Amino acid sequence: MLELILIALFIVALTVIIHAIGTHYWIRFAFRRYADHDGYIKPHKTIPALIWTAVVLMLLHLVEVGLWAVTYRLLPENHLDTLEKAAYFSLVTFTTVGYGDITLTETKWRLLSGMEALDGILLVGWSTALLFMIFQRGWKDVVPHHHGK
Repeated sequence: MLELILIALFIVALTVIIHAIGTHYWIRFAFRRYADHDGYIKPHKTIPALIWTAVVLMLLHLVEVGLWAVTYRLLPENHLDTLEKAAYFSLVTFTTVGYGDITLTETKWRLLSGMEALDGILLVGWSTALLFMIFQRGWKDVVPHHHGK
């Protein structure tokens, strides 16, 4: 059980580092490219900023899913005998879809997939927050602001 927890925490830490570095550099790049001096996305650049942010976030998630897939492939006594099968299982688990058509056969490793699902929820939530931030900063003037009564 301790081995499982240590493996899971290590992979979670790596995926958080990947997401932190990736989003940090993307935000810096995006705001230099798309924002005005006040940090708001220029109106005519809102859609490209949202599209490219979504693409970058998807790529980060695919790297993170790939890290989990490699982890599954390295586990002893499992039937994820190809990287493709491990990647599919990882993607379904990370996104919490959980089709159940492929499962880990060794009971002790099944908890690892639950940890991946928690990791996926965390990182997808982080990505959603980032997209919402871009959305807010891009369409700040679409809805009129009412200050007091």
